[in-house]
Amino acid sequence: MCLDTIRCDPADLAADDGEVLAAALAWMAAGDSVRLAVVLSTWGSAPRAAGSYMAVTNDGRFAGSVSGGCVEAAVISEARELEEGAPPCLLSFGVEDEAAWQVGLPCGGSIRVAVFRPEPALLTEILRRQVERVPTALALELDSGAQSLAVGEEAIATLEPAENRFVRLHEAPWSMIIAGAVHIAQVLAGMARSVGFAVTVIDPRRAFVAEDRFPGTSLICGEPDAVLAGITLDRRTAVVSLTHVPRLDDAALRAALASPAFYVGALGSRRTHAKRCQRLEDMGGLERISAPVGLDIGAATPAEIAVSILAEVIAARRGKRG
Repeated sequence: MCLDTIRCDPADLAADDGEVLAAALAWMAAGDSVRLAVVLSTWGSAPRAAGSYMAVTNDGRFAGSVSGGCVEAAVISEARELEEGAPPCLLSFGVEDEAAWQVGLPCGGSIRVAVFRPEPALLTEILRRQVERVPTALALELDSGAQSLAVGEEAIATLEPAENRFVRLHEAPWSMIIAGAVHIAQVLAGMARSVGFAVTVIDPRRAFVAEDRFPGTSLICGEPDAVLAGITLDRRTAVVSLTHVPRLDDAALRAALASPAFYVGALGSRRTHAKRCQRLEDMGGLERISAPVGLDIGAATPAEIAVSILAEVIAARRGKRG
């Protein structure tokens, strides 16, 4: 068996994978024994992608998932039996259609899972680097359980496929920057978080960035140009400008267009956007701006507009846009 470096489509991995690693670290810090299960490969209708995590404590508490049904119970049982110093436990689950529901593979399929004892220092480094938006790759030797971490794109590129090695790429979280703490943003922020985006809302109007209007969302009161100068806008960032105030929208769009952000959108009619393009004519890449923002689904209410925006952002994230 030879497993190449796993570069899973990050959009396929659950938004809570970082939370799974954080939960594992918290349990270990509290003195609990923790095992980590990771999906090595899938075929057919397996509900979770390769690279998905589940953390399990010695007493059976768990976070995350590797499937959608009874596979979890079997993995938890095996994880609790894994002794300290033992090599990873390799598990395979495959079913025919008529039996699929019993093990969480609703239309038939198979998954392969490795259960191992994670090294706290490596998990800590993975999470720290994610905050810094620096990619890492955890290499797990399946025959021995030895683990190592490559940090940064150059180091990751040097990882070679090897017999009995699984490599799990960890990239920065998908992020969405919303300029304008308006009604649409209130709905969009919550929905975007639910599909895996780390959301930040920016607005210089203090009354707009009230915490009770955006529970659970990172809020920054400040001018978009000044705030965005201190935020990394990379290829895993979407920028959506909803202020409907030309000065503020323009500032946010200038920062977005000067970055590799995978999505740039702005609220406003075609006429409004034409005037906007005239103001931004010194900028390159104006065709990158999605305006009017969102998919054309006839959206009229703030909630419907938020749905149309998020749908377009997801399409862009999946490479399905236009």
